[in-house]
Amino acid sequence: MTSSASLSRTIRLGAGAGYSGDRIEPAVELAEHGQLDFLVFECLAERTIAIAQQARRKDPEHGYDLLLEARMRSVLPVAVKRRIRIVSNMGAANPAAAARKTAQIAHELGLPALKIAAVMGDDVLDAVLSGPWHFQETGDEIATYRDRIVSANAYLGAASIVGALDASADIVLTGRVADPALFTAPLVHAFGWRWNDWAALGQATVIGHLLECAGQLTGGYFADPGRKDVPDLARLGFPIGEVTADGMVTITKVAHAGGRVSAATCKEQLLYEIHDPARYLQPDVIADFTGVEVSEIAPNRVRVCGGRGSPPPSTLKVSVGYLDGFVGEGQISYGGPGAVARARLAMQIVRERLALTGVKTSELRFDIIGVDSLYSDTLGCSNSEPAEVRVRVAGRTNSMREAQRIGNEVETLYTNGPAGGGGVTKSARDVLAVQSVLLPRELVRPTFMFMES
Repeated sequence: MTSSASLSRTIRLGAGAGYSGDRIEPAVELAEHGQLDFLVFECLAERTIAIAQQARRKDPEHGYDLLLEARMRSVLPVAVKRRIRIVSNMGAANPAAAARKTAQIAHELGLPALKIAAVMGDDVLDAVLSGPWHFQETGDEIATYRDRIVSANAYLGAASIVGALDASADIVLTGRVADPALFTAPLVHAFGWRWNDWAALGQATVIGHLLECAGQLTGGYFADPGRKDVPDLARLGFPIGEVTADGMVTITKVAHAGGRVSAATCKEQLLYEIHDPARYLQPDVIADFTGVEVSEIAPNRVRVCGGRGSPPPSTLKVSVGYLDGFVGEGQISYGGPGAVARARLAMQIVRERLALTGVKTSELRFDIIGVDSLYSDTLGCSNSEPAEVRVRVAGRTNSMREAQRIGNEVETLYTNGPAGGGGVTKSARDVLAVQSVLLPRELVRPTFMFMES
């Protein structure tokens, strides 16, 4: 039951990051000027956590977000001063180590004692390896990938975050949780929403989905000059959600920040990465976006309501990361008259060289960037030849040595290929692929623990 005090409250949520490498200064701006109750950093992608698991295996005190220290040093002083609570999945593969590091930073900054919670339980590698599961994307049995799997992390819901906030956590650091759950949790905590209030949880998912990508909601990844103009993108501000106890949200931003909040920016983000607007599967609810209403009520103020929901599925999605070979790449540029013809000759030479030297690839592609690398020949030929082009050759192999040979063959075009080649780059890396498994939710046991600074 929502209390009368909660009914009169408005909770202000700030989106401090939309991905792991996002800018830090907009989050500080939000903390300083956004009059926030909560600052939420969404920093985790499927491949990101698999990479973090590899880092943790090398050092048990690593595996959290690489920018955690920089973000905390920048934002903690003002967050503590303004009594802003922080929720983030920057714990990645090691929330406990992230909490310990944050406690250390707070102590070094001379801040008052903070209650820092680490949410755990998303690492379900043992359960995935021991069960008769199969990948959703390919149908392959997990057992056939066993020796290559490096991580398996379940998408947790909001419950453990709410538990930590209810226990007075100042900062909550998680591993893999569903992105909207980072925003759902503060609302459930603040308003006392019930876990079977599907309408409230569905609307909370709408709010979380809008805010989770930060700058995308204020005009980033939206701007298209002459068609969808966005002012002052170099100073793009991140969004704020003003939420009332009935779930109504007004999306806005700090007044002096760059960017734009409009019905259009909100609608584009609302549909971003949604497989089925009527059944957006989440750990806490199956959200229904089909009744959502978006209306501009003032410049840079957009009201959103109408999210609904139904009981969640019996399974949780698990993101499984595994090693999937190696990729070698080489690039070289050609300019001036005949650049395209020389680029095509360069690709022909590399193709023949890889065959002559016995480089075995499972995938191999040749692109002229700026001509056919994105759309191949589907757009037809232009009447005017570009003045400069860049050749890209990339292939997937079973060994690092063979991957390196691809870039090496491109490099040898300097002195063994067409005239005027330059600006060669080459690289080789292992491939970390991701597929998903559906795991019965009773096999996943989230919990939280505290670290005090």
